[in-house]
Amino acid sequence: MAAHALACRAIGVTYGSLKALDDVSVAFAPGQIHAVVGQNGAGKTTFARVVAGLVAPSSGSVEVSGNSVLPGNVAASRAQGVELVHQSFALPPSFTVAEALEFGFTGKGALYSRPQLLRRWQSHLAALDVSVAPSARIRDLPVEAQQGVEIARALVTDAKILILDEPTAVLSPTGIEALFQRVRRLKAQGVTILLILHKIREVLAVADTVTVLRGGKLVAGPLPVADVTAPLLATLIVGEAVAGASGDVAAALGAGEISHTAHRGLDSRPKVADLNALSTRPDPEGPALAEASLAIRAGEIVGVAGVEGNGQRTLVRALAGLVETTAGTQHLAGVGSEKLTLAERRRLGLRIIPFERNVEGLSLTSSLWENWVARQLVEGKLLSFIAPRRIREACDRALRAWSVRYETSTQRAGSLSGGNAQKVILAREVDDDAKLIIAAQPTRGLDIGATAFVWQSLRAAAARGSGVLVISSDLDELFDISDRIVVMLSGRIVAEFTAPFDLGAVGAAMTGAR
Repeated sequence: MAAHALACRAIGVTYGSLKALDDVSVAFAPGQIHAVVGQNGAGKTTFARVVAGLVAPSSGSVEVSGNSVLPGNVAASRAQGVELVHQSFALPPSFTVAEALEFGFTGKGALYSRPQLLRRWQSHLAALDVSVAPSARIRDLPVEAQQGVEIARALVTDAKILILDEPTAVLSPTGIEALFQRVRRLKAQGVTILLILHKIREVLAVADTVTVLRGGKLVAGPLPVADVTAPLLATLIVGEAVAGASGDVAAALGAGEISHTAHRGLDSRPKVADLNALSTRPDPEGPALAEASLAIRAGEIVGVAGVEGNGQRTLVRALAGLVETTAGTQHLAGVGSEKLTLAERRRLGLRIIPFERNVEGLSLTSSLWENWVARQLVEGKLLSFIAPRRIREACDRALRAWSVRYETSTQRAGSLSGGNAQKVILAREVDDDAKLIIAAQPTRGLDIGATAFVWQSLRAAAARGSGVLVISSDLDELFDISDRIVVMLSGRIVAEFTAPFDLGAVGAAMTGAR
């Protein structure tokens, strides 16, 4: 009997009192596509990093094709043919594709002339069906092309096991299908693929087996995908009690068909935000806006779809007054807002749940009450003679109302879990005076329960009359929560859809194929 491509025996990883992996024993057959699934925090990425030699387990062992691999040693893992493509791309953005591939192969500068270097890697890219010029700069490539180059980099050493960590998170529907075609071709060439995934629909579409982790423990697997159903996987991932509790759980897991919000007929409501042919200067956060027109009405949830890096951040910065506009008009709560400061816009009812909660949303080294009161400070509403004790008491009332799990309002924000940190931001940003709530990637990195809580909170805000703009790379999220969806491409709003939504049409618009 042939040896397993990969066998992990009693793997344990501990960080302080946290068991990221707890006695995980699992083996994968060669030449197949194996999905590893679970909620955020289930241990999926830690497992991938142990196999790749980036994390030394506190217990257990890893074998590749029957050979023991030195724990916590990347070189030893690579020597056995294990390669990992991270969720966050790691190639130097200033390198050309050829330079990045050469550096990935040798770990040092190339000794080739530039024409030789380009010729050296052109055939490698062509063999993997990566349609990218070897002379192109990494930073200039679209997301799908960058991922293709990342995979090409991982395969320069004739990898036997290729691990892709959340490879679909930043891709359009067409990009996901292209990725799946690529991994199927690699499987046909004898490569064993481990896909760290979070959508059940994707597992059923591409994998031969599925392995489920929950709370650092192995729950099941590898199970033949042909023998499992979406409801069964949902139950394995989140537990039986949670799996049947909410339709939002199924949507967050990507289980079954994508749900579609029914259009609620909000056209007669007043506009809380109105952009008319708005253009901006180029922005460090993304491409300039080009004649972007968008209206958001009171009580309406509008989703913004698009491959990341197509102007979504610039749109938020324009609404906040943080990027200079060059043409067009914008109104907030009926007031012309082109010249208004962020503080003035916030006093009109603008609220922002930012893209990066741990960078833009919270000061992790500051206390919870200092983070909560920051909005009043920015808006100039906080009088200097108010006693800190009264502020902390008000903070406690707000955090309890939002079900934040914490010990004291004086503890640092960095001590909270991702879900509770996001609830602190919600407690600060979502109030009765909110006219326009911008929610940028509001559930990224959250578990299923926290995701459902955020969705319910945004729906409740809309029901109270706030307009909500949700920016997300997760179409399941947008389809589940939005009344309308607009698509951004290269700084332009190129399409608009009203619920119920068509996945193919939205996906085509995201890639310019519409």
